[in-house]
Amino acid sequence: MKLLLFLLFVTLSTAFECDPHAKICETSLNIHYKLAMMSEDGPVYPYNGNLYLYNVTDTSNASPVNMDDIITADGWEGSSGRLVVAANGSLPGPPIIVYEGQTVIINVHNKQLSEAVSIHWHGVDMKDTPWMDGPPYITQCPITPGQTFKYKFTANPPGTFWYHSHMGHQRLNGLFGAFIIRPKISNKIQLEEHIMQVFEWNHEYGSDADDLFEEGGGVYKNRKKLLPSMQLDMSPFTPYRTHAGLINGRGRFWSSTSHNGSPLETFKVTKGKQYLFRVIGPGALYPWRVSVDQHNLTIVGADGFETVPVVAESFVIAPGERFNFILEADQPIGTYMVRAETLDRRYTTKAEAILHYQGAMLSEPTSSKSNCTSENKCIVVNCPFPFYPENENVNCTRLTELRTVLNIPTPLPVKGKFKEYFLNFAFPGYNGEGPASVNGRQFKLPVVSALTQPDELTDQCSDQECGEEKLCECMNSLTIKSGDTIQMTFLNMGQGRVDDHPVHMHGHAFMVVKVGYGVFNQSTGTLIQDNYDVDCRGNTKPGMSMCNSATWSNSSWLNGNVPGIVQQGAVLKDTVIVPSGGYVVVRFPATIPGIWFLHCHIDMHSNDGMALVLNESFTSIPKPPPGLPKCGSYLGNDDVSDVSDTNDPVEDFNDHVVKDEQREYDKDENTTLLFGGMFSVLFILNIVQFIVLLVTCRRQNQIRQHDKAFAS
Repeated sequence: MKLLLFLLFVTLSTAFECDPHAKICETSLNIHYKLAMMSEDGPVYPYNGNLYLYNVTDTSNASPVNMDDIITADGWEGSSGRLVVAANGSLPGPPIIVYEGQTVIINVHNKQLSEAVSIHWHGVDMKDTPWMDGPPYITQCPITPGQTFKYKFTANPPGTFWYHSHMGHQRLNGLFGAFIIRPKISNKIQLEEHIMQVFEWNHEYGSDADDLFEEGGGVYKNRKKLLPSMQLDMSPFTPYRTHAGLINGRGRFWSSTSHNGSPLETFKVTKGKQYLFRVIGPGALYPWRVSVDQHNLTIVGADGFETVPVVAESFVIAPGERFNFILEADQPIGTYMVRAETLDRRYTTKAEAILHYQGAMLSEPTSSKSNCTSENKCIVVNCPFPFYPENENVNCTRLTELRTVLNIPTPLPVKGKFKEYFLNFAFPGYNGEGPASVNGRQFKLPVVSALTQPDELTDQCSDQECGEEKLCECMNSLTIKSGDTIQMTFLNMGQGRVDDHPVHMHGHAFMVVKVGYGVFNQSTGTLIQDNYDVDCRGNTKPGMSMCNSATWSNSSWLNGNVPGIVQQGAVLKDTVIVPSGGYVVVRFPATIPGIWFLHCHIDMHSNDGMALVLNESFTSIPKPPPGLPKCGSYLGNDDVSDVSDTNDPVEDFNDHVVKDEQREYDKDENTTLLFGGMFSVLFILNIVQFIVLLVTCRRQNQIRQHDKAFAS
């Protein structure tokens, strides 16, 4: 099959696309609340792929409502009360399409009434502008209600990226969108493209409530505690109530085997042509397996970087990841289902869309998934485990089997310029019920911008409070030096391992050079125990260590001597799935000074403390532009001479008006008294002067008489 790897056109009419010849590209995102399933004329409901106004009783004689300005989500009728945090009024936010090397300016206006916000440009190179990276209290202060923040940076490198709120759980409430950097104009063949964003949805306000449910021990329904979702390897997922899956903000609410007929996203194609799909994973928790009925997918990109083509039936995408695939419209003209299903043994959630061939009837697809058999096994790319259960008839193409088109050699360790770190992303505690942490250190978010207010940082981690078999809460940081080659081994091991962790690194793309999986049952795919390559140390009982101070079981692997690593063309990623019971080895050169966030991209994990900051070459960080806002806590003033009596009553606006009028009256009265006093003083001085003059004259007269008598 001939592959066409470059493209120009996008089918999303709401997208903002910059002029490819422009040097500066500027647009705005207005952040505000919006209600799902609500039109200008009131609530709407779904029927047979359309929406109708709430008071329509006969859909056969009524016109459907225009869906362009309505957030449908899964069409749940109760969702007219579902609050969405929207960018420019849509779910997802509008795609932003720019060109490599352009100066990008995006004005973010926070028009919410109750929440601050910040926007992270996920995967975009922020070299020389680290203060534009977006995470609040790491590289900037949050944008409070009514404020505007102007993000300005250079668009690099070309690829599939995205933007999303990094404030609390706003991403799960709808605040995200595609950010595409196209290559500079060239003579290479260009394809039409489709953007596809796959994520889960619930009917409450995102996962804010789910954090509280997690603290309460699980998810409940009708006074019953639900069993936890389970990965295919039987590891438990973090509790999260998922009601539906959405593709580009549209999906269906299923009840048992039936659905509510809500409209789906439609991708239009023409028979005989090829299309590039840019797939983004903005989801809350689950990895999704994505496929298109009766069509092969040719994987050609991961996390913004082109990869050597691999033909597959499907691929797995976790929160934060991106994959590009080329689809050839080579099937009979018709409609076909685009599918995404969570890797969940117990409560599989599905998201659907329609692939519509030009000339086909506008009808519900009747297509089915590819039939995976023992003779014709399906190929799945990016499995977070070494193999599927035998009965699935699937062959996994692991991430380390992909190769980048750039074909970069893996940097070799150089003595004195190579640093190695082991980082365990886990919930150390009994049965994974401890705090979300990295190496037992639960990240405590600072109250100032760490990048621009470093002198005001507190709660730094200390070796006395943190360490092997210890838990602590602090602002966990790792200092790396410019010019060093960094090797990090991300772990998901020990007594705190639960579900897989999609780990995202701000500021860098890294080379995935090795992935080690746990020990699995060959037939059922069940995880049995942690990988043997790593020594968690600490507790000597297998599986009971917190794994806060891990190393290689074989000491000869240290100093960059890990066997079996990819030596050339390792896939470049900024987000990678760290499998339960296993590890991922990544390498990158420390060449981008900044303060970079490193965290699990499951919001409930990250917000609970599964994060740290990379302090990279702090003295070489460029000076931030003047006028960046500052933030911090106010803890009162202990100097009682500088504060007023705290028992004074609180004044309202009317009190101030009355007191201002009293001040004017008092001023006039004081002026009168002042002039009266001055007159009295002058009068007295005149009397004194008269008396002095009189006494002086009498004295001189006496002297003259005395002299006359002396002369005689």
